[in-house]
Amino acid sequence: MLLTIIYSVLFALTSAKCCLGAGISSNIRCLQAEKTALLQFKQGLIDQSNVLASWETGKDCCKWRGIACNNKTGHVVTLDLYYNYSDISNVGTPLSVSIISKDKFPSSSVPSSRLEQLKLAGADLSGPIPPQLGNLSSLYTLDLAWNYVTFENLEWLSHLSSLRYLNMSRLNFSEVVNWPESISKLPSLVELQLSSCNLPNVELSSLSFVNSSNSLQVLELSDNILDLSIFYWMANVSSNLVHIGLVGDQLQGPFPDVFTNMVSLVSLDLLYNKLEGGIPKSFRNLCSLESLNLEGNTLSDRLEDSVENLSCAQDTLEFLCLSGNPFSGSCPDNLTRFSSLKVLYIEGTNVSGSLPKSFRPLSQLRSLSLLRNQFTGSLPDFTGLSLLRQLYISQNQLNGSLPESISQLSSLEDLDLSWNSFSGVITEVHFSNLSRLNFVEFSHNPLSFNFSSDWNPPFQIKSLGLSSCKVGPAFPKWIQTQKKLTSLYMADAEISDSIPDKFWDLSSSFVELNLSMNQIHGKLPNLSTKNRTFFSFDLSSNLLDGPLPPFPSSVADLRLSQNMFSGPLSSFCKTEAPNLFNLDLSDNQLSGELPTCWMQFQSLFVLNMAKNNLSGKIPSSLGYLTDVVLLRLQENKLSGELPSLENCTKLRVLDLGDNKLSGKIPTWIGPSLTKLLVLRLKSNGFYGSIPLSLCSLPALHVLDFSKNNLSGALPHCLPNITALSSMSPKVEDDSVVGFVQLVWKGILIEFGENLKLLRSIDISSNNLSGDIPESVTSLLKLISLNLSSNNFTGVLPNNFGQLEMLESLDLSQNQISGSIPPSFSSLHFLGVLDLSYNNLSGRIPVSTQLQSFDASQFTGNLGLCGQPLTPECPGDVTTEDPAVPNGSGSDKTKQDDDGLISLGFYVGLALGFIIGFWSVCGTLVLKTSWRYAYFRFFDDIKARIM
Repeated sequence: MLLTIIYSVLFALTSAKCCLGAGISSNIRCLQAEKTALLQFKQGLIDQSNVLASWETGKDCCKWRGIACNNKTGHVVTLDLYYNYSDISNVGTPLSVSIISKDKFPSSSVPSSRLEQLKLAGADLSGPIPPQLGNLSSLYTLDLAWNYVTFENLEWLSHLSSLRYLNMSRLNFSEVVNWPESISKLPSLVELQLSSCNLPNVELSSLSFVNSSNSLQVLELSDNILDLSIFYWMANVSSNLVHIGLVGDQLQGPFPDVFTNMVSLVSLDLLYNKLEGGIPKSFRNLCSLESLNLEGNTLSDRLEDSVENLSCAQDTLEFLCLSGNPFSGSCPDNLTRFSSLKVLYIEGTNVSGSLPKSFRPLSQLRSLSLLRNQFTGSLPDFTGLSLLRQLYISQNQLNGSLPESISQLSSLEDLDLSWNSFSGVITEVHFSNLSRLNFVEFSHNPLSFNFSSDWNPPFQIKSLGLSSCKVGPAFPKWIQTQKKLTSLYMADAEISDSIPDKFWDLSSSFVELNLSMNQIHGKLPNLSTKNRTFFSFDLSSNLLDGPLPPFPSSVADLRLSQNMFSGPLSSFCKTEAPNLFNLDLSDNQLSGELPTCWMQFQSLFVLNMAKNNLSGKIPSSLGYLTDVVLLRLQENKLSGELPSLENCTKLRVLDLGDNKLSGKIPTWIGPSLTKLLVLRLKSNGFYGSIPLSLCSLPALHVLDFSKNNLSGALPHCLPNITALSSMSPKVEDDSVVGFVQLVWKGILIEFGENLKLLRSIDISSNNLSGDIPESVTSLLKLISLNLSSNNFTGVLPNNFGQLEMLESLDLSQNQISGSIPPSFSSLHFLGVLDLSYNNLSGRIPVSTQLQSFDASQFTGNLGLCGQPLTPECPGDVTTEDPAVPNGSGSDKTKQDDDGLISLGFYVGLALGFIIGFWSVCGTLVLKTSWRYAYFRFFDDIKARIM
């Protein structure tokens, strides 16, 4: 196999002092036999990038790329395929050639004791590791990482007594049970790299730490699945550990208190585990600690206590990350004692209260992030932090004004104060010394920006966020000076101006623009000629008018809804944007027919052109949008039949309501669009029966065919829609649903994120007939059902009460007869009920819910009676009936007029009880012998049972 061959090739790697192709005497050339062997070796490799082009017959092999020779003997001492040659790979079969084998060279000419470095990382090697590697007693560097080699044990490894560096990352250790024991026997090992190795857990009971090395300083075991035993192994294998890396090892449980003797520890990385509790007290011995990363664990103790346990490192700690832990308590003042801190991250915790009044003692701080907490009060004093580059305090509850002293942070590059409650006025004084700013985010604060019209900022910013701040009414002129802008967010910024022409000539690397929810007016220029790299372009909810211009080919997310754009869409076809995935032109005044150029937008994920004046037929070219998930064309004037969208198999929302479409509902919808969540065809001219194929839509949440001309019966197969009848299938991405308007409880409501929780059928205002099938009562997840204004006959299904999740039920204006089933009493969540104008009769079932509705919900049913429609039903006995004195009773059948029960009956009942009771109990009280015999009898019975 290849590794066996390479073992024979790579020999006498003397030291790191041997540079590639350098340090060789002018009269020393490589040995011909070794040169020939190397050329044979090259033939067994795939060199895709031709990095071994210098390996030619006519050249000195000591000058080949990746080769180094001994400057006295000419022997090849280095063959380095480390990462730089990642394009070189094995041909996939074992090589038949050998570079330096016993057949060609006597073993004495290649003494194994001279082999010092073996570096083969990332060379796509395969096959078993030769156990002969264990004979290389002088080897001090072994790097086999990122290969596909195999091995059953590491017994050979324990013989490498000189090994100082070992990297076997990305090799599969899942079947190796002795790895900790073998590592413990390497007396000279300084650095161990075993990341992503599927390491088995440590069996502490089977290990002996008598011969453990104290030389190990760097231990990197990240991206494995380990338990807490690894901590106890580390604590015993070496007392000189300087770095420990256990990132993403799924360590779960209380944070082990095993660090007492690790006094040399400088760096500890436990990112993304599940450690609980707090920082252990044994950390008080780590006086050399410089870097501690505990992000993404479940530490929940008081933050003050954990920070106090780091007190010994107050003069050495430079990097501290505690983000993503549910710490309790407030932000500790003792954080400011760590005078060497350069990076401090405490993000996304439960820490609350005010921040320290001043961060002045942290004069070495470069990056401070306190975002996503619950801090209150005002900003602390940052004076003296002249080295601070990043300041992130967004998503807290801070208030007050922004102090002008923030301008003293002369090294500041990133400033994020968004999603707080800062108020007051921001002027150019706040930015007077911030010449290095790249990123500024003030969004979602009630701040006002007041700059002089001729202000020329000292910075050239790349990303600016001022959404939901008061920036307007004029479009800020100073932004037009920013030639490096890539992202600009000024949504809801009270701008009521036009966009200056000069703005469109800013940075050619403009990627994201969001000016939505303002009152920006005017027309858009032809942006396709501006040579801009817009990726995301959002000008929705403004007052822009005129025709829709072409856009740059780079645009991928285009949102222009709720404006006043008018005219045809033909000009938009000049936009050639192959990566366009979101197009929202809804709620404008666009007219004319839909264009036929949809084949050039085949990456479209969302297409929304609802609420315009579009007319004509829906073009068949929409069928080319095979990736479209949301298609909304409702509230237009589109006509004709629905074209085939069979190839749009990823569709989840299809909304064509409120148009002039006609024809039959296509049968291909069911078998082709199996991922549909919403199918809305309301207020059109569709006719014919409801196709049974719709029952093949397992994920359907909303079905709305209301206000059409549909006829025939309601399909019996509706329970086949499993999202309505049982546990819903998992929705791949609920965010694509967007917003859908539905009539909910009699009111038109726009559903957004909560649409995924809704289950609704609305087939009202059609010509459906026949019985309401019993199968409807199997739609157990249904929340809203509207079958009103049809011609349904027959009786209501008896099991209607099974639909316990119903909140809205409208069966009004049909011809349903019979009584309301008693099971209606089980519909406890009903908020809307309308059974009016049918032929229902009999008593309205008694329940708290049904009697709470207005009588109008039951009116128009001549045979229906009872609350809330009428006080009583015919035949009920009322309080005015003379046969029921004092209003007691309500039914003559309950009266005992047959004479069997009278006053004498009750007198006899009382006398019988008195005589029977005292004839037995009185005797037991008065006659002692009988009483003893009576209780002895029951004692005997009890003894037999026991």
